[in-house]
Amino acid sequence: MNILPGNLRFGAGQPVKRLEDLRLLTGKGQFIDDKPADGALWLHVLRSPHAHAKIVSIDTSAAAAMPGVAAVYTGADLVKDDVGAIPTLSIFKRPDGKRMTVPPRRLLAHEIVRYAGEAVAAVVASSRVEAQSAAEAIIVEYDVQPAVVDPVEAVKPGAPVVWPEAPDNIVGAMSYGDAAKVDEAFAKAAHTVELDLVSQRLVPSAMEPRSTIAEIDKKSDRLLLHVQSQTPASTRDVLAEAVLKRPKDSVRVLVGDIGGGFGQKTNLYPEDGIVAYAATKLNKKIRWRGDRTDEFVGGTHGRDLTSTASFALDEKGKVLAYRVKSIGCTGAYSSGAANIIPLVLGPFVQTGVYDLPLVHFEVKSVMTHTAPVGAYRGAGRPEAVFIVERLFDAAARKIGMDPRAIRKANYIKPAQLPYTNAAGQVYDSGAFAHMLDRAVKLADWDGFAARKKAAKKKGLLYGRGLTSYIEWTGGRAHTEKVSLHATSQGRVVLHSGTMAMGQGLQTTYTQMISDTLGIAMDKIDVVQGDTDLAMGFGSVGSRSLFVGGTAVAVSSNDLIQKAREKAANVLETSIEDIEYQGGMLTVVGTDRRISLFDLAEKESGAKLSVDSEGEVDGPSWPNGTHICEVEIDPETGVSKVVRYTTVDDVGVAVNPMLVTGQIHGGVAQGIGQALYEGVSYDADGQLLTASYQDYCIPRADDVPPIVVTLDDTAPCRTNPLGAKGCGESGAIGGPPCVTNGVMDALAELGITQLNTPLTPQKIWQAIRDAKAGVPQP
Repeated sequence: MNILPGNLRFGAGQPVKRLEDLRLLTGKGQFIDDKPADGALWLHVLRSPHAHAKIVSIDTSAAAAMPGVAAVYTGADLVKDDVGAIPTLSIFKRPDGKRMTVPPRRLLAHEIVRYAGEAVAAVVASSRVEAQSAAEAIIVEYDVQPAVVDPVEAVKPGAPVVWPEAPDNIVGAMSYGDAAKVDEAFAKAAHTVELDLVSQRLVPSAMEPRSTIAEIDKKSDRLLLHVQSQTPASTRDVLAEAVLKRPKDSVRVLVGDIGGGFGQKTNLYPEDGIVAYAATKLNKKIRWRGDRTDEFVGGTHGRDLTSTASFALDEKGKVLAYRVKSIGCTGAYSSGAANIIPLVLGPFVQTGVYDLPLVHFEVKSVMTHTAPVGAYRGAGRPEAVFIVERLFDAAARKIGMDPRAIRKANYIKPAQLPYTNAAGQVYDSGAFAHMLDRAVKLADWDGFAARKKAAKKKGLLYGRGLTSYIEWTGGRAHTEKVSLHATSQGRVVLHSGTMAMGQGLQTTYTQMISDTLGIAMDKIDVVQGDTDLAMGFGSVGSRSLFVGGTAVAVSSNDLIQKAREKAANVLETSIEDIEYQGGMLTVVGTDRRISLFDLAEKESGAKLSVDSEGEVDGPSWPNGTHICEVEIDPETGVSKVVRYTTVDDVGVAVNPMLVTGQIHGGVAQGIGQALYEGVSYDADGQLLTASYQDYCIPRADDVPPIVVTLDDTAPCRTNPLGAKGCGESGAIGGPPCVTNGVMDALAELGITQLNTPLTPQKIWQAIRDAKAGVPQP
């Protein structure tokens, strides 16, 4: 961890309004689709209508002869040109001990398709309409094969096989804990509780669908890729080295504004690669823009974890042992993080904020004939926290305990910190019982009974949900590089490899630099998304502020130090006699001084520059308590979240207003997961939820006022800012909180378990069955 001067300020605690908003809200954003046409050719992708089929033949002759068509490509063309596949991390082993094996993710399918929507051909034409029309003229003969879409069914003997080298469809497996000791504890327990739980597959819903432009720079002959990417540097490296097999420095990746990322825009996609390939083949500017349906069928999905989980407890509600068996679905191909999410990231937080040292977790990642699963806000942590929080509510109900009391009986105590959990992860700080106590007061816990009584008079069911969550942040990348420049034009410019996609990084970084250097915010520029200027790890896993912000703090200090050295030379004194304040360097006790920007004018390129690296000691562990109240109309099954209160520990909040906004957004997505959203395939692998006519996301009136309180009782100890990540917290605490609220409302009817999404039809049917005495499945 970097050690910074104690008198260095970082602008913490100031609710500075977002600097990005004026530009973005007045149509001045730099989104890919805003770029001028400049004679670019358009690319359109033809997708497979089948989930599993052999490609017998592809006839592109009619398409190639149509007006405006410049080229038509198939998978065979790319294989002939030695175009590579998009790699994944092959770091796991199968249950038989052999190294994991997955089918190659090609830009265009070759010889076989493995999910409905997989790209099989691409047309390049003068206009988007001409490219689409020509694609319809391509004749593909398929030999349709059986498909499997349910990961639980995929591991059963005789299931259709996605990849012959993994005949059981299992990619990898991981085990944590001691099975024998857990079994022994269950045999002796006073109480046991078990739930079958599903974190259903979700479609990320960014405002801006994916799009790409590629061209060859006429001056340098380098490939320029304009793309939406949260990780520009790795996008460049994968495209250059793995796909196009050319030197990394021959490719420049440029990322402008991104209209939402949520983890979905972390990896290089086949469409990005085929656009770049076409640009190199034709030496033309090529562009592609996905429709919303392209996102549903061709983008990565999130979640898709099926689990059976159980607690063994003593008479007082203390958990003696915790057992989970899970199957995580990767889809037909493994995205970069597809296997890490269920096999590693979920288990990292599966014990939550609780002292549960005796565990046994068994997890498998499994292929199906469906779209690939990848990172989506929280990536494994929402699924894991959902399991432990649903179990605590079920256990409290079975034993007859208050949901607060059973959690307090199991919380990690302050004296146990730093605490190593069952997956070997070290929590550096936290005040978990304190967070619960604050949330209880702010949510008016004692007033719930009166509100429930009032709802009952209206004929409504009324319930309360409680969740204590913890989040692991950092993306396993604990360093970040930045460059900071003071220019002779009187501006300070930051180059960072992290990537803004709605979090407000321009505002946060600017406020930190302004506070430390004493330079007005309107004199500071934050430049991201250019691999020629910055090559950091990028923005994943809520790491931008606590890792990237650390690098910004280091660079501010480095620039001051370098400026003091330069000023000492110019003013002919020792560096110890130079004082920096507000952009001026002064010889202490005299009126001799020089400005930072005058020093810059004397430097090569008329700028004073430093290259800096920020380093943190490990991940951060944001956590908190969420409490909501839910009303249900038993006649329609419609649920509505009417109150929502959170107390969140993000350590030191640099900009509390931005943190609050991030939590609001995450909770909204959590409400969507709990009540509305869910991907559905039919038995043949056809996506039934391929548009917003069939896939429901929450609207503004589905989200109640969310009261967010930030608590800085336990600052992070792994970075000099004391900051913890915050971007995914709401999406981790939200789903179990809302689900617990719905189940609390239904408990009086004897309904103890429903899987999300808790749609009106599902709830209505459960209420009807309960009143008719139909046993729960």
